[in-house]
Formats: sequence, C-alpha cells, structure tokens
Amino acid sequence: MSGWLTLFLIIGVALLVLRLLGLKGASLTAAAAALMLGAAGYAMQGRPGIREAPAHVRAQDKVLDLTTPRHAFFGTFGSGEGWVRMSEALARDGKTKDAVGILTNATQRYPGDPQLWVGLGNALVDHAGMLTPPAEFAFRRAAEVAPGNPAGPFFYGVAMARSGDPQAALAIWQSILATAPAKAGWRPLIEQGVAALSAPPSLPQSLPQSLPQSPPQRP
Repeated sequence: MSGWLTLFLIIGVALLVLRLLGLKGASLTAAAAALMLGAAGYAMQGRPGIREAPAHVRAQDKVLDLTTPRHAFFGTFGSGEGWVRMSEALARDGKTKDAVGILTNATQRYPGDPQLWVGLGNALVDHAGMLTPPAEFAFRRAAEVAPGNPAGPFFYGVAMARSGDPQAALAIWQSILATAPAKAGWRPLIEQGVAALSAPPSLPQSLPQSLPQSPPQRP
C-alpha cells in the first residue's frame, strides 16, 4: 500500500471517529481543515510516496486540495463557489491550465468576488508548482476587494510556504492572529498553522497556510 493511500486512509478514519464522538458543524470543519493542513505539511516535508515515486512529476502531483480551508473563510454557498469547484476539479485531474483559465474568465466577469481571486491564486500556484507574480497579484486583489476577510493573506501565506519560505508564511499568519476575533470560525485553522511552523526544528512539522488582513507589502 502506498504512503499516500495510507495517509488518506488515516485522515478518513480520524474524521469518522470525530463524527462518531459527536463533533459536528464548525468544530468538525476546523478539525478537517487541521488534518488537511497536516497532510499538506507531510506532503511538503515528508516523503510519503518514496517507494512508488514516478520518474516524472505529473501535473496533479503539484495540486494541493484547499477546498476545506477555503470553506472555512467563505462557506460552501458563496457566489463564486461553482466557478472555484470547477477549477479545483480540473486541477485534480491534472488540467491545471484549464483550471486557471476558468477562474481568469470568472474574475474578469466578477472582479469584486474575493473567493474567485483566492481560487485563481491557488490555481496559478498549482499550475506553476510555486508562487508566481500573477498568483501574488491574485491574492493581493482578494485582500483588496474584501479587506475584512483574511482569506487573501491566508492563502498567500500558504503559497509562500509551498514555495519554500515558511518563515514568511509564519509572519503573515501571526499578523492575522494579532487582530483576529477570538470567536472567528477560521481562527483555529490559522492557529494550527502558526503552531506547526513555530515548532522546534527537531520536532516534526505539519505545514499550514494563512495571511494578514491587509495585503502584504513586497519591495
């Protein structure tokens, strides 16, 4: 059995147990998000597929499933949900260029929807396998059109961590927490990320994802 299959089985069993224990609603969503972030960290820092790693990297191998964290910020019935879901489905099938194309068109039609800009930023990172100037622009736009929603900075931090700069991501997430409401539904997600990246180097780290309530300034 491959390392990836084992990892996803563990996540599935953990969620089932939490459900049986009565965890539901926002608490279950936060727990699921934390598990996904842990899986993301293992994917980036561990080597779950070492015995079966192919000689080439497939497009879908660069894709990180961020649906659950996205729902923590925007819910499941936002105006841009349908567009982003189509894009994410294409990305999971390895069609990352098409995933970018759908959300490029969507942001042109609905430039004031922050979820579409976040989705576009994530799609661009999936396509390139790293943070690029167009992706950075998309995350900035998400923060600009919805300054009270930290989703844009949060996923910008995710992209920075995926691109090998976890300290920059940590600074962004800490900045969000400094002004985050104590009862915000998305706060546990960011706290998990900060805790993971703040762990001593000698301890296993699970990569999380986040960013600040105002667009990060770059020189």
